[in-house]
Amino acid sequence: MRFLDHRDPLPESLRGAIIALGNFDGFHLGHQAVAGEAIRWARAEGRPSIIATFDPHPVRFFKPDAEPFRLTTLEQRQELYLAAGATAMLVFHFDADLAGTTAEDFVKVLLAEKLGVAGVVTGEDFTFGKARGGNFEKLVEMGRDVGIDARAVPPVLDNGAPVSSSRVRDALRDGDPQEAARLLTRPFSIRGVVQHGDKRGREIGYPTANLGIEHYLRPKYGIYAVTGRILSTGQVLHGAANIGVRPQFEPPKELLEPYFFDFSGDLYGQEIEVAFHHFLRGEAKFDSLDALTEQMARDCDRSRDLLA
Repeated sequence: MRFLDHRDPLPESLRGAIIALGNFDGFHLGHQAVAGEAIRWARAEGRPSIIATFDPHPVRFFKPDAEPFRLTTLEQRQELYLAAGATAMLVFHFDADLAGTTAEDFVKVLLAEKLGVAGVVTGEDFTFGKARGGNFEKLVEMGRDVGIDARAVPPVLDNGAPVSSSRVRDALRDGDPQEAARLLTRPFSIRGVVQHGDKRGREIGYPTANLGIEHYLRPKYGIYAVTGRILSTGQVLHGAANIGVRPQFEPPKELLEPYFFDFSGDLYGQEIEVAFHHFLRGEAKFDSLDALTEQMARDCDRSRDLLA
């Protein structure tokens, strides 16, 4: 699948594409509806289909100190867009130049001249351009002048409310990964390279694969039933994981620490993806390491049962 940057020339073969335009960070049910319409439209007319995203997220550009809120990395999005059937992923690099681009220039210069798109699909509430000066109605109006058709997809409603990234984030912060997975159509997953740690887990019989959380949204701290996927081999592992600051040990350090059942290989330096399936309990500090290991055994038994 092509990985495109809006600052680079677009391959001639991808001009005339239908583009799904939005942030599409979570790629939840609502995002999938917009992308799906673009892909169907493109196939009906024999055109390429492109799903766009913004990186960094505009919120991160305007509020660099905002708490981490990302639901996916660019690499995860690329895989999701490919699985949806898109021809390519386009990344709008959100910097001062793009932030200062007027809505008119976004349509006439970026979309029409530079990218040569034939059609655009957005959500009904999508805004774009400097100070959010453009909306769907303006997109239709300005697109008509430069030969771009536009379609809007209404929100996907769930229990009377639109499916949104905010709902997904709220579910994760509340310790409800199953609700998040329902809205995403897959479990929320954190991907990273396994780091060397302080070997505390190995010392107490539960060796963990330590991952930094980086820019991902922080789900509720605690213990989860998880699966892990080794990206280099595709092997899927079952386990239990702690995400948080490890109150039992000093100094506090924010980590994702999955322990995988029945696995004895070396994961250091490997990229893995940890999917959150069930919340078991919150983080806690125990009176002794024996009490901690007894609770960990119970956590693992419960995780095995849930994942079975």
